Amino acid sequence: MSDRPTTADANDVHRVADSGFSRAAERYVRGRPDYPAQLDGWLRERLGLGEGQIVLDLGAGTGKFTSHLIATGAQVIAVEPVAAMLAQLRTALPDVDARIGTAQAIPLADASVDVVVCAQSFHWFATVAALADIRRVLKPGGTLGLVWNTRDERVDWVAALTQIMRPLEGDVPRLHTGDWRRVFPAPGFGPLHEQHFPHAHVGSPERVIIDRVLSVSFIASLDSEQRERVTEQLRNLIDAHPELRGRTEVSFPYDTIALSCPRLS
Repeated sequence: MSDRPTTADANDVHRVADSGFSRAAERYVRGRPDYPAQLDGWLRERLGLGEGQIVLDLGAGTGKFTSHLIATGAQVIAVEPVAAMLAQLRTALPDVDARIGTAQAIPLADASVDVVVCAQSFHWFATVAALADIRRVLKPGGTLGLVWNTRDERVDWVAALTQIMRPLEGDVPRLHTGDWRRVFPAPGFGPLHEQHFPHAHVGSPERVIIDRVLSVSFIASLDSEQRERVTEQLRNLIDAHPELRGRTEVSFPYDTIALSCPRLS
């Protein structure tokens, strides 16, 4: 089979992802955390990435995870459906082969990559069709890797952020629902292997809390008046909570989930 088309089909991209991430691409760069250092070892040891390997960063966004893939020495291809997000990636990482495209119609040839990694993205396209296309582009014996930074809601002020956000979710696919797990076990793939790593995003409250929340797709897609109400709620929480009030620097705790799944021959 030849390469798939290099344009993203709007029907394959959730409307909130398209509108929200288009509007908040720059805020996404500022507000989203990086990833724990342990993932660099996971990429090499669990996924087998290194020189001579080809890895697809699927749903690459602004390239937050792409640099970790580059550091393995593998050849990296990034695919992202939202043009504004892809523009941020191309600016930050101009040497990366970055293409517009969706998980349901990946713009790559059959059996052309050793590893596919979806960082902070798989819940958006957790369908039988997307997994079939991921399997198509993976070489036999290749590996699918899934990564998410998840907010550690055991911390009370982080749980309070969720209480502000959750009523606004609507029908947006979310990691916390676990719906993405329903596509596993998947035809042509082995079992999932799951690991967890502690992580923290350290910086000003404006960056790690306000920019973080306002970069969420369904928050960014709200009208300006609604977004302002959310911002006011966030500032009120920061001003009232003893662990946040008056701080110029805070540590936002995360639990990073890393899963791997082999493509069967």
